[in-house]
Amino acid sequence: MIGPRLFRIGGRRRGQCRPRRILALALAGLVCLGLAKLGRTAPGLVWNNTASAPIGLYRLMPSSPIHRGDRVLARLPDPMRRLAAERGYLPETVPLVKTVGGVSGDLICAEGDTILVNGQPVAIRLRQDRWDRSLPTWTGCRHLDADMVFLLTGDVATSFDGRYFGPIPRSNVLGLLVPLWTE
Repeated sequence: MIGPRLFRIGGRRRGQCRPRRILALALAGLVCLGLAKLGRTAPGLVWNNTASAPIGLYRLMPSSPIHRGDRVLARLPDPMRRLAAERGYLPETVPLVKTVGGVSGDLICAEGDTILVNGQPVAIRLRQDRWDRSLPTWTGCRHLDADMVFLLTGDVATSFDGRYFGPIPRSNVLGLLVPLWTE
């Protein structure tokens, strides 16, 4: 049997209710044990504790199709992964929880501080992070083919996502995230 994979994304927030977290993890453990007893492979589980998605427990579905608006677990491209680790945004080995903002056939553009998907403005990018360090930029337009995706958490202005590193290879996406329990 292959055991469950559990990723913990983000740190503990001040004032967060720890008993609910313990209960959620205990329930997830029981579900995994139940599946193991039935002879099935336990699902990959992800605990998200970042602003990029509702805090909670998610099931990782590695082979599910990905559509615009889906929440996914993905690895940053190497240069951005190193930058994120150096700046303390995210440890180098921890994947991101992000929303898919663009898929095959979409036109993704970065014009100045504005990000557009299919000609519609969807996000503004910041010039500096909260410590006044310059954020990376990319410019131009990219028409996504089947092996590229664009990750964008548009409702979180400070999200380190595609607005700073552009589209990424579809192979960097580890899978679709399905919420099991969220706050």
